[in-house]
Amino acid sequence: MKLVDIFDYKKVMESSELVNGLQVKAPGARELSAREIKILEEAGNTSTDWSKVKITGELLPDRIKNSVFIGEVTIGSLDGEVNIEGAPFPCGIYDSVISHSVLLGESLLCRVRLLHNYMVKKGAVLFDTGIVSFTPKSSLGNGLELSLAIETGGREVKTFAEITVDIAEQLATRRKDAELLREYEEFIQGYLNLVAKEKGVLGEYSRIISTPTVKNIFLGPFALIKGAAKVEDSTILSNREEKVEIKEGAIVEHSIIQWGSEVTSMSIVSESVLTEHSHVERHGKVTQSLLGPNTGVAEGEVTASLVGPFVGFHHQSLLIAALWPEGKGNVGYGANVGSNHTSKAPDQEIWCGEGTFFGLGTNIKFPANFTKAPYSIIATGVTTLPQKVEFPFSLINSPAVSLPGVSPAFNEIIPGWVLSDNLFTIRRNEGKYRKRNKAKRSEFNFEVLRPDIVDLMIEARKRLKNIAQVKDFYLGKDLPGLGKNYLFEKNRKKAVDIYTFFIRYYALCGLKKKLEESREWENILGEESPDTRWEHERKIIREEFPGKSLKELLQVLAEMQEKIAEMVEESKRKDDIRGKKVIEDYDSAHTCAEDDSFVKETWQETRKILQEIEGLLARC
Repeated sequence: MKLVDIFDYKKVMESSELVNGLQVKAPGARELSAREIKILEEAGNTSTDWSKVKITGELLPDRIKNSVFIGEVTIGSLDGEVNIEGAPFPCGIYDSVISHSVLLGESLLCRVRLLHNYMVKKGAVLFDTGIVSFTPKSSLGNGLELSLAIETGGREVKTFAEITVDIAEQLATRRKDAELLREYEEFIQGYLNLVAKEKGVLGEYSRIISTPTVKNIFLGPFALIKGAAKVEDSTILSNREEKVEIKEGAIVEHSIIQWGSEVTSMSIVSESVLTEHSHVERHGKVTQSLLGPNTGVAEGEVTASLVGPFVGFHHQSLLIAALWPEGKGNVGYGANVGSNHTSKAPDQEIWCGEGTFFGLGTNIKFPANFTKAPYSIIATGVTTLPQKVEFPFSLINSPAVSLPGVSPAFNEIIPGWVLSDNLFTIRRNEGKYRKRNKAKRSEFNFEVLRPDIVDLMIEARKRLKNIAQVKDFYLGKDLPGLGKNYLFEKNRKKAVDIYTFFIRYYALCGLKKKLEESREWENILGEESPDTRWEHERKIIREEFPGKSLKELLQVLAEMQEKIAEMVEESKRKDDIRGKKVIEDYDSAHTCAEDDSFVKETWQETRKILQEIEGLLARC
C-alpha cells in the first residue's frame, strides 16, 4: 500500500488550514514621527527603541495607553470596538507589553503581561491575560509520536493538524508495510518544514482571556481560550461556524485540537489529537491518544488509545491501550478497560469492536479482541479474561451457575442477545448518531445492518450450526469464537434463529429498495449485478429463500417489519415491567413504552414501509 491510498497527502499540503494560516506577511508600515512618539509617551507608553515601532495608518493616541513596546512592533488600525462579556470595548493597546509582534488591525490588547513574537490577525482579543509567547520554528504540536494501542510503542503514529481516525488506523495496523511507513515519515518531515515559522499566529477574531500561560500555538479564527490554566505547543483549528473553546481551568499541551472541539472544566489534553467536534470536560484526562469526531470524555482517563467517533465516556472510568477506530460505543462508570500491564511491561492491547458497550464496573483483561463481535455488551461488574470473541450483538454476563470442568472465571455469552432482547438500543442509536453528528469532514455509515456486519453474522451462524455434537453447554474448544466464555444449548439455538432473522431482513430490505428503483423486474433475482450491495443481498436471498416468488418475499418482509417494531417496543417495555415492581410511582415519573417518542417513531416508520410494500405487491 502507498500513502496516496490512505489520503491525498499532496492535497493536504496545499489545502492545510495550518500551513496556509501561517502564511502571513507583515503589512507595509511607516515609522512614528517625533510628535507621535511624544504623544504616546505622554499617554504612559514606553519603548526600548521607538524607531522599531511602526504603524500602518493614522495614529489614534487615545487607543494606546500605559504600554511597553520591545523590539520590532507593527501596529495596525485600532478603529472600532469589540465585545467583552457583552460589554463594548474600544480596540486598542492598554496596560500591555508587546514584543517583536505584528498587530494587523482592529484588535484589542488589554492588561497583557507579555505578547511576544506573534502575528495578531484582525479582530483578535487578548484581555487580562499572562504571557503569550512563541519560539521560532516551533512544531505547534505536529509531528508528535502517539503510542496508540500499545503504551510502550509498536503502533506509533506521528500527528499533523488534519489527521483523521482513518489515517491513524491504517498507520497503526499496517506495521509490516515498510514503504507506507517510510512515505508517511517523509510526508511528516515535509509538513513540519512548512509549519516551522519565525512567528506564531493568532487568527481572526480569536480570543485569549484570563489565561496565565499561552506558548507556541497556532490559534485559528474565532477560537476562544478563556480561563484556561495553560495552552502550550499546540495547533488549534477553528472557524466562525466551528469555534474551538478551551476554558475553565483546562490544560492543553503538545496537542492538536480540531474544529468545533472543546476542552473545559479543568480537563487535561496532553500529547493528543481531538478531531472535529470532540470534547473533554469535567476533569477528563486524555494522554497520548486520538479521539474521533463527536466523541466525548468526562471525568475519566484515556491513555494511549485510538478512539473512534460517537464514543460516550461520561463518568470516572479508564481506557488504556485501546484500538477502537469504529467507535459508536460506551464506557460506563467504573469500567477498567486497562489491564495492559503483565507485571513485566505495559505492552498489551485491546481491539474494541464497533458499538461495544463496557458496563459499569467492568474489568477487561488484555489482550482482548472484540472486532468481530460488534455491538456487544459486557454487563455490569463483569471481569473478562484475555480472549477473542467473534459473535456479533452478544451479551457477556457473569456466570449464574457453576459448570463441571469450567473455570469460575469464565462468563456466560449469549450471541445475538442485543438483537433479540435489546433492539430498542440498536435502532435508536442509528438515528441518534445521525442527529448528533456535527462533523463536516468525516463520513460515517450509520447503518448497523450493512454487508460487513451481516457477513460476520453469517459466519457466526455457520459456526453455531456446525457443531460436532449437541451438548448442554459449549466452550471455545467446541465452538470457535466464544472466547473465555460458555454458551448454553438453548441460547445456541436462539442465536441461530435471531441471526437468521436479521440476515434475511437485511437482504429483503435490499430487495425492496431494488424493486423501487427498477422498472423491469423479470429475473431480477437471477441476474448478476455490478451493484456490489445488491449483489450481496441478492445472493443471500437466493440462499435463504430458494424458489420464493417476489410476492412471497415481500409478504415475508412485511411480516418481519412489523415484528421488528414489536421487538423495539417490547425491549423498552421490559424496563416498565421491572420498574413497576421496584418503584411504586414508576409510571408517574417514566414514559411508558407505548408513549415513548422513539417507539412511536418506529411504528410510524413501520406503517410507512408497510404501505410501500403494499404498493410493490400491487405491481407483482
